[in-house]
This record gives sequence, C-alpha cells and structure tokens, in this order.
Amino acid sequence: MSITIALADDHVLLRNGLANLLKELDYEIVFEADNGKQFIEKLKTHPAPLIALMDINMPVMDGYDTTLYLKNNHPEIKVLALSMYDDENAIIRMLKNGAKGYILKDSDPSELKAAIRDLSTKGFYHSDLVTGTLIHTLNHLDDPENASIKEGYKLNEREIEMLKFMCSELTYKEIAEQMNVSPRTVDGYRDSLLEKLECKSRVGLVLFAIKNGLVIV
Repeated sequence: MSITIALADDHVLLRNGLANLLKELDYEIVFEADNGKQFIEKLKTHPAPLIALMDINMPVMDGYDTTLYLKNNHPEIKVLALSMYDDENAIIRMLKNGAKGYILKDSDPSELKAAIRDLSTKGFYHSDLVTGTLIHTLNHLDDPENASIKEGYKLNEREIEMLKFMCSELTYKEIAEQMNVSPRTVDGYRDSLLEKLECKSRVGLVLFAIKNGLVIV
C-alpha cells in the first residue's frame, strides 16, 4: 500500500524541497498547504493522507490547533510534527494535541524515512529528542512547580508495571515477554488503563503518567 502524505508549512521553498525529497523516497504527496486552515479546507476536496507532516509555527492556524483538530475529527491521520525548535514545551504540547512523532527540520533524511516508516507500521515515532524530553520531564516530577495529584486512580501493581513499560520504546509483544504474560493479557492491561485513565492512545497514557507523577524513570 502506498504511503500517502500531506504537508503543512508556510515556508514555500522549504516545503517544496521536502516534497521533492519525499517523492524521491517513493511517497505519494496528496496535497500541500500554507497553514492549518488551508490544510483543513483541502481535506474536504482531497483524499485524507495516512501521514501529515505538520509545521508548528504557521499563520492563520498553527500546528498546535491543526493537530488538535485532526485528533478530534480525523484520528486516522498520523501527525508528524516538523519544527526548527527542540523546545520541551512545544514537544509536550504537540504530543498532547495528538502528534504521533516530532522531528527537527534539519534532521537527516534517514530519520525522516524512519519516522514515516514507524508511523505507518507502529502508529508512532519516538525519536531520541522526544524520548529525552519525556525522561527529563519524568525526572523533574518532584520539583515544586510539577507537584501533581495522584489520588483517585485505582491502579493495581500489574497496571502500574504495565504503565511503566508503556513509557518505554518496547512493542506490546516485547512488553508481554517482559511481564511473562500473553500478548492478549497485555492488550487487556492496556485497555483497562485507557478506560480508567480516560486516554485514547499510548501517547496519551505516557502524557498522563508524566502529568500525574504515576511513573518514575
């Protein structure tokens, strides 16, 4: 199946260069947009892409709001955030709004290819940048400004163990091996966590764990 991609970036020269690179890598570009509003309008007249490469800083409608819109209205589209900045707040905010990955615009083409591959096969891409940001945030949970409320979430020991593994880069099959249970049992733990913590995805569980101090790395 062909991997279809849409681009949202207000820098035309950079966007054109990225589009040409993607075509050379045999990906299909379904459309390009200058901003989030135009991206949403083009979704009405073009096939929905499998992956959206989303710039953050755009006029009219930025990447944060566009990604949140896609999360609520087109959850089947996997958003890969593209930015010039490795700002921790930007990374966390984009992931919270629904992005499945985050890479810098000056990344090597091989990382872009790896990100697209992982988004199409696993549904997410956790780069070293994202992993480092999440670990840094986890390691500062005890700071006064990050004080959190842990009461009200009735998690058993196995669910807490599962949540810790969910915050790693292990696949569900590998988590099952680590926990000495079947993949189906792991699916049950995951579904229970999603329901109890009112999250919609693995990234949501990771962000919940960070926000509420339920996991220490």
